[in-house]
Amino acid sequence: MPSMIDVAKLAGVSHQTVSRAINRPETVRPEIRLRIASAIEQLGYRRNLSARALVTNQTRNVGLVDSGSSILGHASLLMAVEAAAREHDYATTVAVVPHPTPDSIEAAFSHLRDRGVDGIIVLASTVGLARTSRQVSASVPVVMVAAGMPASEQLSVVGVRQEYGARIATRHLLEQGYSRIFHLAGPTTWLDAGLRVRGWRRELAKSGVRGTILGQGDWSASSGYRTGLEVADRDLPDAVFAANDQMALGFMHAMHERQVRIPEDIAVVGFDDLAGSEYFHPSLTTVRQPFAEVGHTAVDVLLRALEGSPPESHAIVPELVVRDSSIRSTRAHESAAASGSRAAVLTSGNGLELWA
Repeated sequence: MPSMIDVAKLAGVSHQTVSRAINRPETVRPEIRLRIASAIEQLGYRRNLSARALVTNQTRNVGLVDSGSSILGHASLLMAVEAAAREHDYATTVAVVPHPTPDSIEAAFSHLRDRGVDGIIVLASTVGLARTSRQVSASVPVVMVAAGMPASEQLSVVGVRQEYGARIATRHLLEQGYSRIFHLAGPTTWLDAGLRVRGWRRELAKSGVRGTILGQGDWSASSGYRTGLEVADRDLPDAVFAANDQMALGFMHAMHERQVRIPEDIAVVGFDDLAGSEYFHPSLTTVRQPFAEVGHTAVDVLLRALEGSPPESHAIVPELVVRDSSIRSTRAHESAAASGSRAAVLTSGNGLELWA
């Protein structure tokens, strides 16, 4: 492989100048940079990151601690963090901890430190992973992606306002005139699921309406489908707020099988706004999680921590996306734009004091 010295010889400069052109281009004259760039392209030179790490004491590698969940929403978050790190020229190394205990978390952190990561981002989807990660000393900067968790002296926290997202979804259904709004909940071990239940309950209570939890799903479409079949054989509610889009999809499929019309007989709202949710039949009203923004924020916070900044806390606002599954009639459908405007106001925080 060509070396930096080879590039320097071809460009007619010192290898120190080549190094500065690569790492601090503003310190090298444009005509010299052009010659060096031409030599790099001609030789096919690639930077040796291992050698650079010896000089800078940074590997430009970020460790990710993850539960290993294959749920689409969680996978979207993982991809968003990895993409954001790569934009900053950082590689990622993942340590999967499906059953978080103090020993397993410590082992994951140790595994990542042994590989020289500059910092660690914990995708704390479950209550156990979030709580246990806070107890482990990392000796490198740590950012936790977790909803409703405060920052501490040792780590920063980035999260989506899950409870708030559930509240704007429930408020939308109330504004559409639905009064019996039931909830299809996610697993009790997940932070997001608990906060979405709380948001749904609090928004109903604010309006003097009571609701019922239809069932406890596992985020999969099949669990939503099973719950839908059970509900179709009982007294149907006016509307269902599902804790994620996949369960909403399964629930809607069950309704179609039982010839229950959506939204004429029952409205459905999901959460996540996964790719393709606009092509459900009917298109799905849902709460959009800004996964790309979460990924960029988590990486930016970690990079600031590497420069010595104190721990930070960021609560990112989700957005309600109104589609056909929650609009009851043609007249109501024509008012969807107005409903969307109200949703935009809600996402700015008006009238909702909770940040979680």
